[in-house]
Amino acid sequence: MSTVIDPFKQRRSIRKFQSHAVPLETLRDILNAARYAPSAHNAQPWRFVVLTDAVAKLSLAEAMAHAWLRDLEKDGVTEKNRLKLTKASVKRINHIPVLILSCLTLRDMMQFPDEARRRSERDLAVQSLAAAIQNLLLAASAKGLGSCWLCSPIFCKDAVKEALKLPSDMEPQALVAVGYPAETPEPPQRRPLQNIANLNKWDNPL
Repeated sequence: MSTVIDPFKQRRSIRKFQSHAVPLETLRDILNAARYAPSAHNAQPWRFVVLTDAVAKLSLAEAMAHAWLRDLEKDGVTEKNRLKLTKASVKRINHIPVLILSCLTLRDMMQFPDEARRRSERDLAVQSLAAAIQNLLLAASAKGLGSCWLCSPIFCKDAVKEALKLPSDMEPQALVAVGYPAETPEPPQRRPLQNIANLNKWDNPL
């Protein structure tokens, strides 16, 4: 008998995909699941850009690799290794069947005159987008798809925006790789529940 936690335990971060395409209707279903995530003020501060075209994926991968080259140079990585790493990154990204760029928008969030509350409001938007991405990942798994949450766009937001000609109010935050899995990775270790929650001190949490 399945339990409530089973879908969460069965989800995996997949990095190797089969080559065949994901049906459009399936993509609509998983994006629709993202749409039903909770959000601060119900502002729904998420926007998703779906990339399946090889030219668009290559343009994005090369723009991100170019930005990464500069960071690797700052880190003291040799030119040979810089080129090796970025070439592998371009190849890996370009072979993912579907890329879903997850973006933040503050357009409908509350506007405050002071910096402190503006920062807090932005935090709320980031939390909301993360919830939407989690919905997307779980929906993909339920559809028999593999997915992987890739945070690399957050290190090269301007490069991503330029490559995809995004509107000024859309801030790249993450890529979600989606496709039919070509691997079955072992589940990663999780910290024991007692290490992350004080259920044994329920009557006296302090």
